[in-house]
Amino acid sequence: MNSPFDQWYDIAGVRSGIRRMFADETDAGKVFFPQRLVPYLAHEMLADLPESQRRALTIRHLYQFLISTTHLETRVVNTTAELIANNRAGLDLPNTMRLDAFKVYCDEGYHSLYSLDIADQIASATGVAIPPWNYGGIVDWLQETGRRLLPDEPALVPLLQTVVFETLITAVLIEIPNDPSVITVVRDLTRDHAKDEGHHHRFFARFFHELWANLDHRLREPVAHTLPALVQACLTWDVEPVRASLLMSGVDGATAATIVADVYAETGGNADVCRATVRTFRSAGVLDVPGAEEAFAAHQLL
Repeated sequence: MNSPFDQWYDIAGVRSGIRRMFADETDAGKVFFPQRLVPYLAHEMLADLPESQRRALTIRHLYQFLISTTHLETRVVNTTAELIANNRAGLDLPNTMRLDAFKVYCDEGYHSLYSLDIADQIASATGVAIPPWNYGGIVDWLQETGRRLLPDEPALVPLLQTVVFETLITAVLIEIPNDPSVITVVRDLTRDHAKDEGHHHRFFARFFHELWANLDHRLREPVAHTLPALVQACLTWDVEPVRASLLMSGVDGATAATIVADVYAETGGNADVCRATVRTFRSAGVLDVPGAEEAFAAHQLL
């Protein structure tokens, strides 16, 4: 099979990309992040919020996307990429796959670099500081979910977490590059990211097939029943930065709590976002395990 990285040396962002530079286009009506992807902005309790504070909320939401990316890429994906690359994943993988894992590692480090770089440029230009929050809350939630559901398989958990994360299709990477209302640098940066992630998706889908084929048969049922919860954990938005951002915009604590509860109360899965992930699991045979189909359905992932 052809590697998804056959042309990596020529087309990978870290090899051929340019440094993206912020230019303020808000006078032309462009926004830092689409309002439909900042759902709390439309809440009725924020109807009278000054425009300057709505702008700051949007910018901080962009920071949350950018800097949570740095945490996820370095603390989740690259943890697994290193295991595969250095032949520490517990599988007998060909050197071609190990080399590809190093390419993933390079890509993800670069994604983290330019995500923080753009956030820093925007903070300097707008005066809206990057708050010193732990944007990696989703990382902690993923790890806790894996430890809770597979307590006796600590080496397996990060492999599964990364496969799930890297095969999900995020609305941000799909929608923003084609949205002319968003400032150009954010569109370009997201397009750069999406291009690389398409190759990562193929790599980790293939890796999962190897992992599943070599998985001890006694583990197949617990893993099959754990995967829906890992997918759900990836789809869970970290609301603490949202609540804190509302407070910074002058919203009182009770109102902020109500807005967060109203907007993020729905915790069900998103079948569209996880369709490719479920397809990967189905093709490997995960949903043939007794009870697996029902487990995915119970998490609203089918």
